[in-house]
Amino acid sequence: PYYAVIFTTMRVNDPTDGYAEMSKNMEKMVCNQPGYIGMESVRESDGFGITVCYWKDEASITNWKNNLEHQYAQEKGMADWYKNYFLRVAKVERDNGRI
Repeated sequence: PYYAVIFTTMRVNDPTDGYAEMSKNMEKMVCNQPGYIGMESVRESDGFGITVCYWKDEASITNWKNNLEHQYAQEKGMADWYKNYFLRVAKVERDNGRI
């Protein structure tokens, strides 16, 4: 088993608000976090987005949540970048598919 953190958002559409730069920085940082497995992310033209981040265990998720730069990004998101958001954590018991 592993874990999926599912983050759904509705963006405030302001291309000059620093969101894109912060998002790129977070993507670079998360890849170097212990326990990180991978990520999938999409955003619609209306601003609705879903990001799924996969983790080895709950401790790895907690460590990322407590990362100071990530905490700053979370605060900016709540205050400036998202009209609304929802976060879910799920345990993946099995998966299958073809890549």
